[in-house]
Amino acid sequence: QAQLVESGGGLVQPGGSLSLSCAASGSIFRISSMGWYRQAPGEQRELVATAPSGGSTNYVDSVKGRFTISRDNAKNTVALQMNSLKPEDTAVYYCYARIYRTMFQSNDYWGQGTQVTVSS
Repeated sequence: QAQLVESGGGLVQPGGSLSLSCAASGSIFRISSMGWYRQAPGEQRELVATAPSGGSTNYVDSVKGRFTISRDNAKNTVALQMNSLKPEDTAVYYCYARIYRTMFQSNDYWGQGTQVTVSS
């Protein structure tokens, strides 16, 4: 088994910045996709950004130009730098990873979630 542990988040004023990080540990052969999702109260969980292994990053339109996802394959970590935050970015943010424990066997894993609140 593997697990994802998130850190970061908190309360920030509109226009401010926050950084999230996520570390994968456990039984890891390789990790294909890593990314971040978020879920606001009363809303469905939505994709924020993804960083496929060896591929280009992808962002939901609402965060393009403001958020940056980065991945360290050697450390099995993924980070999300969030700038110019808006109140509508308020949500619980979840780290995601598809982790292979062997060459062909994989499972999807989620972090515990971290609250990001943008408010004056």
